[in-house]
Amino acid sequence: MGHSGGLAFLWRRDIQCKFMSASVHHMDFTVQEESRVWRVTGFYGWPAVSDRHLSWELLRLLNTKSSLPWLCIGDFNEILYSTEMKGGSRPQWQMNNFHAAVDECGLRDVSWEGYQFTFDNGQSGDANWQCVLDRAMGTNSWFELFLYAKLFHLVREWSDHAPIRLVLDRAEETSVHRRAFRFEQIWVGEEGCEEAVIRGVEKGNGNLGGVLRECARELQAWKKISIGKIRWTIMKKRKQLARLDEGARIEGEVRQRRKLVAEIAELVRQEEQYWRQRSRALWLRDGDRNTKFFHTRAGERRSKNFIGCLVDETGVRRIGDEVIGRVATNYFRELFATSRPSDFDDVLQGLEGRVLDRMNLILQADY
Repeated sequence: MGHSGGLAFLWRRDIQCKFMSASVHHMDFTVQEESRVWRVTGFYGWPAVSDRHLSWELLRLLNTKSSLPWLCIGDFNEILYSTEMKGGSRPQWQMNNFHAAVDECGLRDVSWEGYQFTFDNGQSGDANWQCVLDRAMGTNSWFELFLYAKLFHLVREWSDHAPIRLVLDRAEETSVHRRAFRFEQIWVGEEGCEEAVIRGVEKGNGNLGGVLRECARELQAWKKISIGKIRWTIMKKRKQLARLDEGARIEGEVRQRRKLVAEIAELVRQEEQYWRQRSRALWLRDGDRNTKFFHTRAGERRSKNFIGCLVDETGVRRIGDEVIGRVATNYFRELFATSRPSDFDDVLQGLEGRVLDRMNLILQADY
């Protein structure tokens, strides 16, 4: 791909992926997650019209390599229908060749959401044209595995292509929900964080539930002003950009769009610079590259779910899976066993009930 970029394939640790083949124009993998096994191909079609037939030959070849449910996603550098182009024109024979290859492979489009056209040549007026070059297509057997799959056309910024995001299951869809408050460790030491916590404690009047609620409110307000200001501004400008992408491509709007893209790029640079400086400050405070701090941070993920030993109630260090299991069992048995304490009113006063009376009757009923 020269200096323009390339294809990359990344996956989570809990998903098993097996490499099948790759070239300058594709990457092919099998994917196993939970009980589903399928195949995904990242595809990049030849950009030159004279070489476009090579794209369809590659697509047909890939179709013969496996009978697994198949998803093919990427930039095909061609459209299937004349309605997938706004401005300009496309010879019918080019679309027919793409159609023939897609039909032969048994592929069909994943439904999409967002602005229709994923490519814009960046020109204004009559010289502007937009089309759908980026898409995701699957076989019937793949759609049987992912009934609610949807492709999102995201907002295009400095590239002439819009990024696309494939959501496989309905539960993963981006929706507007109020996010639960989470305290982030990186806030510690930031100017104003401690003061926000103090204000929350004072407003809580010594009530545990009230203190927690007020601290969360104060920290959210502080975060929005102190840390989230740049992020909020970026989001606001990206919404403006999305509206411009869907408007008429007159000269004034093209200039406005270029100005917005430059402003977003500068804000992103500022945000990255802030976090680089913040990371550097943490590094200088907590240790350098040769200290235990570095190795501890690097090994956190690997050791997250591993327990090498436990100390029992007598203070003795215990090792071995069976012995560690007994120590853990005894600890939690003692932890949750009642010693019949009293006077819970002061502790529970500020906590809101979640179990209604009718729910409690059901819980206490005979099995």
